[in-house]
Amino acid sequence: MEIITSRDTKNDSIIPEDEKSRDDMRALVLVPVLKQAKVQPLPEGAPPAPSRSNEARLEEAIGLARAIDLTIVQGLIVAVNQPRPATLLGTGKIAEIKALLDELDAGLVIVDHPLTPVQQRNLEKEWGAKVIDRTGLILEIFGRRASTKEGTLQVELAHLNYQKGRLVRSWTHLERQRGGAGFMGGPGETQIEADRRQLQDKIIKLERELEQVVRTRQLHRAKRRKVPHPIVALVGYTNAGKSTLFNRITGAGVLAEDMLFATLDPTLRRMKLPHGRTVIMSDTVGFISDLPTHLVAAFRATLEEVLEADLILHVRDMSDPDNRAQSADVLRILDDLGIDEKERSERILEVWNKIDRLDPENHDGLLQKAASRDNVLPVSAISGEGVETLLDVISQRLSGVLTEATITIPADKHAVISWLYENAVVSEREDHEDGSVSLDVRLTDRQANELERKLGGLKPKPEEDWER
Repeated sequence: MEIITSRDTKNDSIIPEDEKSRDDMRALVLVPVLKQAKVQPLPEGAPPAPSRSNEARLEEAIGLARAIDLTIVQGLIVAVNQPRPATLLGTGKIAEIKALLDELDAGLVIVDHPLTPVQQRNLEKEWGAKVIDRTGLILEIFGRRASTKEGTLQVELAHLNYQKGRLVRSWTHLERQRGGAGFMGGPGETQIEADRRQLQDKIIKLERELEQVVRTRQLHRAKRRKVPHPIVALVGYTNAGKSTLFNRITGAGVLAEDMLFATLDPTLRRMKLPHGRTVIMSDTVGFISDLPTHLVAAFRATLEEVLEADLILHVRDMSDPDNRAQSADVLRILDDLGIDEKERSERILEVWNKIDRLDPENHDGLLQKAASRDNVLPVSAISGEGVETLLDVISQRLSGVLTEATITIPADKHAVISWLYENAVVSEREDHEDGSVSLDVRLTDRQANELERKLGGLKPKPEEDWER
């Protein structure tokens, strides 16, 4: 996917000839701060939602731009007293930025704010530079990161839906009309109508292909249910360290870099927990504030892996000063997916990651704070600190209370032995001359009931009763 530009490459650009020499890879990043932004009323008694600082917004926007290898010449926080419907910014600020673009030889402006098609077109005309808003930038990153067929389809669908309303940016060639069909002629079909129709046809085709992807995922989930391994999904803000933690836990080789959206396509790995339980770990795409609705809709099939998870690990970057606001953004998206507050308390473990980056005083204070809270585990995916404890807690949450027992498997029920090795913890085994096998095992009440069913309702002998 190419960077979204201000024109169709087959047609004339509105950028003046004397300004076409600017470097399109040199970007100026703008973070508009609307002073009269609407604030959603909070329910009575609810704590105020954590807000993200303007500096943090600028740093994140610069990080997003660098993720597609742009050279950032400068970043600016721009106060907007009254948003202009035509340009968002006032005329004085537009002139100031135009002079700055000339001075810095920058041919690209990234605006960390949603822009209407008209605003985007007018700003490009005023500045003589390409303009990308936040949604377009995220779409560009996702387009570069998608590596599977599913990911590519999802990004392309989101991009087409985004572009559908922006055909106005192709300007003059869209005014032309084609000849009407039939003998009477008539006004015909304008180019913009034809382009929109072609886009809609592509969107319908992609939606059908994604429907097949959804069906395929459902088949995979159905197969996993037949071998009921619990699913543990990692979610979190982008660059929270999910992929690094995933690699640490599973030994996988998923790309993990200090970069926003370093990985996009979900990855699943089967692994054994310390108590012997086999689980499936799922690493999902990172979340971000103001995630475009096009992407949420397009990635619904992927995000449904989170809905299917038995346990969700919410990974947080505790070294980031804005981690509270990032956490609120993640929980908001989970809520949109259908995981409400009550369900979150039962299914989510908070993993406070990157504690290795904290100074000793903050590190110790964070450990004490985590110890006083339920469902919170501090870890370092880099150093491994706290990871063993995390695995133990995951095992306990998925397995419940483990019961120790000695069970004798008759000679005609040997198929049950492999099931026990797969699902329980077998500590000792003794083979008898009559073909029966005695096993010392640890398993949950649910597994004990399943074992009884597999043995045809046979109860253990009194001396072999289940023991705590």
